[in-house]
Formats: sequence, C-alpha cells, structure tokens
Amino acid sequence: MLWLLTAARRLKQLGVIGMNRRNAACILDHNPRARFPLVDDKLRMHALCDEIGVPTPRVYTVVASHSELRRLPELLGKHDDFVIKPNRGSAGRGVLVIVGRAGGCFIRHNGERLSADALRQHLSDVLSGMYSLGGRPDRAIVQQRVRLHPAFAAVAHKGIPDVRVVLYRGEPAMAMLRLPTKESGGRANLHQGGIGAGVDLQRGVAHHAVQRDRSVSVHPDTGRPLVGTAVPYWDEVLPMSRRVAAAVGLGYLGVDVVIDAEQGPMLLEANARPGLAIQIANGHGLLPRLAAIDTRLDAAAEPQSLHAPFRAPSRFEG
Repeated sequence: MLWLLTAARRLKQLGVIGMNRRNAACILDHNPRARFPLVDDKLRMHALCDEIGVPTPRVYTVVASHSELRRLPELLGKHDDFVIKPNRGSAGRGVLVIVGRAGGCFIRHNGERLSADALRQHLSDVLSGMYSLGGRPDRAIVQQRVRLHPAFAAVAHKGIPDVRVVLYRGEPAMAMLRLPTKESGGRANLHQGGIGAGVDLQRGVAHHAVQRDRSVSVHPDTGRPLVGTAVPYWDEVLPMSRRVAAAVGLGYLGVDVVIDAEQGPMLLEANARPGLAIQIANGHGLLPRLAAIDTRLDAAAEPQSLHAPFRAPSRFEG
C-alpha cells in the first residue's frame, strides 16, 4: 500500500490530473450538457465550421439508410479516394480510408483490398450503430481524404498525423502530435500503438514522445528522430482551435486538427471529453497549466484598483 501512496504523491508533485478530477473540475463545471450533442455529431460540427470559417475536409455524400446502399456506385461517383466515418463515432472506430481502386476493388491505406460488397457491409455496420456512441443507429459520412504533408513524411507510417489541442476556458493548455505507426495500422491512435509527441505551445515543435506510455526518441518504422518535429502552420492551428472552442461553447475541449499537403490545417473533430494521455505525451501534468489560465483570466476580469484585490485561488492550485 505504501507504493500506492508514494505514486499518488509523485503524480501530485508532477501536476498530473486524474480522471475523477478532470470529470468534476473540468467537464462538469465547464461543459454544459446541452452542448455535447453538437460536438458528438460530425455533420453538425461540419456545418458550424462552415459558419465560422474554419476549413474541414469536404463531405462528398452522406449515407442515411440501408436502402441507399443499392446505389453505392452512384453515391461514390468518380471518387477514387475517400474516407468513410460514422457520424457519431468515437476513438477512430469505424473509420475506413480508401486510397484508390483497382479491378473493381477498393484499396485501403494499408494496401488491403476490399470488394464492393465488403465496402457495402462496412457502411451497413455504420448505419446499424456498430461504431456509434451508445450503439444507436447512425449515418455514414463519405468525405475528402487528407493528403500527407511533406513535413510529416519521415515520422508517419501509411497514415495521416493529427494535432490534439486541449483548451481550457477557451485558451490552449496543452497540445500533442499523434503519429501513425505500423503497429497502429496506420492510424494516429495512441491506444492502438500510435505515437504521442508533446508539442511546445509557443513554437509548435515536438519536445517529448511516447509509444504505449514509454518514452521513444525515434519513429519505430522510419528510424527518424521525433523530438524537433515542427508542426506546419502552427501560427494558424492555435487561433483555429480558439475559434472552434468559442463557437462550441465548451470550457474544456479537445480540438483535433489535420494538416493537408495542399489546403493546410483543417478541423478533424472536437471532443467534449478529451483524454489525459496528452500529459504522458508531454511529460508534464495539466494542473499547473489550468491554474495559470485561471490566474490570468480571473486577473484580467477584475476591476482595476490602487490596492491589490483579493483573488480566490484556482481549484487547480496546491
């Protein structure tokens, strides 16, 4: 039992926030439940981004019923590459990336070939709610496939990296770059073996990296250094994240951005319950960052006075 108390004390010293405190102090206090359906619905978020001028991957078509699957060739049109996503999916479940066609088959990002019937079955699974929040019937989105930016070519394996920015009270608190690997099947998913690289908020450069919660210095598949990787368009990524947070109306939010080779940064999705692995990726806890934001914003909101006004401490201090 002593080791447990020692570990807990060490995590507190490092400023690491746990799940319970995140839920109570961040999500319950700052995220109105009425706003959750907006971020949980990708099509609604896409429409919102259009309103506020935030670029997103183009939506080619939406499949809303099983009967539409009979018209699959018509729905896909002449698009040779695209991405299929559940409208209400999470954690990357149900996402299918198609990079081309050959001999009547569809070619996935990992080289696997899918028949038209297999693709139709996947869409049927999406519609049935196999990948949706709560297992409810869903819609399938067919949208533009993002192209790998050359800056990431040396640190990505058969997939597209993305940037997760966690914002608190509308201000960026921490960021990480998620990189696909062979182990993750070309997905930028940390739970499946992807790499999480902490990104310096000021410079947009990776300063620390982990895979399966263990520090790594080079990409396991390319052998190229991870620390020092710069995120292109960083001066646009943070303002875009702030704009999304303000429009969504959630005080604790994860914003995921992808960098397209031609079109630059695009919003991938937003998350009202961002996980805490970003702390491991950065090698730092979130608590000091959240406390600093409280201090700065609360001080700015106080009336000017000749005497130093009393400021209630942030619940993240101490």
